[in-house]
Amino acid sequence: MKNRSGGLVYSTEQGKMCPGCRNPVDQCTCGKPERPAGDGIVRVSRETKGRKGKGVTLITGIPLDDKELKSFAKVLKAKCGTGGTIKDGVVEIQGDHRDLLVPLLQQKGWTVKKAGG
Repeated sequence: MKNRSGGLVYSTEQGKMCPGCRNPVDQCTCGKPERPAGDGIVRVSRETKGRKGKGVTLITGIPLDDKELKSFAKVLKAKCGTGGTIKDGVVEIQGDHRDLLVPLLQQKGWTVKKAGG
């Protein structure tokens, strides 16, 4: 059965509209997945799985929202002099930079642990 509630799809004032919450897409409240609250520990690990042997440094548990996390990751990548990305709240930095990143994260006042081998 079709949903007959109708609704605004596009507005010249707001642009695209979300069909779920009927707000503008940039202010949508229904589709934002929230990360679960962690245990308050920032973990720094190294991983090569699924990357053809290339190692990346993973930083999980950073207590920042998405916008702040993106700008903080940019600072970390600049300090390391490499590239990286953010996937599902996990910062991935190319190469093994655990020894460099742990003191930088501790300066922010977070509890930091090296995870893995």
